[in-house]
Amino acid sequence: MTPFARRATLLAVLMLGASVLSVALTPTRYIAVETTRPDLEIIIPRQFGDWQMDDQIVQAVVNPQKQAFIDLVYSQTLSRTYVNSKGRRIMLSLAYGKNQSDSSRMHIPEVCYPAQGFQIINKWKDVVSVDSMKIPAMRITTQLGNRHEPVTYWMRVGNSVVRGMVEQSFARIGYGLTGDIPDGILFRTSEINPETQNSFILQDQFIRTLLSSLAPIDRQVLVGSIASKNDSNVK
Repeated sequence: MTPFARRATLLAVLMLGASVLSVALTPTRYIAVETTRPDLEIIIPRQFGDWQMDDQIVQAVVNPQKQAFIDLVYSQTLSRTYVNSKGRRIMLSLAYGKNQSDSSRMHIPEVCYPAQGFQIINKWKDVVSVDSMKIPAMRITTQLGNRHEPVTYWMRVGNSVVRGMVEQSFARIGYGLTGDIPDGILFRTSEINPETQNSFILQDQFIRTLLSSLAPIDRQVLVGSIASKNDSNVK
């Protein structure tokens, strides 16, 4: 066999091996099945603590994606505005998808807000404390003209809570290596308020009150195994 023929044969073997490996590593098992998909309209109460759903005023919840994209990526979405007794309003946006593979993973607010014309002024990783739960979260400050909108969000991918695109990708790949396709949910709160820190304090209060009002199984929909660890400490 000539050197050229040997190289060609080796290349063919390597290409075949790569193809087989690619198929072998392609995840095929969905973690979420039809019977376990959450119903966000039922899970999230219309009233809890000092908060109640505001049916009178429609806030502009940022959602730039076309309906066809939403239908492809998300199995369910929920957007509501809640108002407290002081008249302050928090916008809540949830997006659930049963398939968090590369082609249909959730889009993070750092992408969605600029698509609507917002500037991302600042962002940083943080933690929201709810009882003994420590929930990793991302803080973003955004601006569109005179509208200042501080945002808090996290993503649950399978049983993990992640912040940002890098953590999201690592979680998704980790499941893929085991042959599993995780489900996921994007949890986002925001308020139109130029006082950033004041807004984040209120958003944390809102999140704590909401999660504390949910049954353990429903908390897991939003924060995965973090809720399971917290529930195990409840006597």
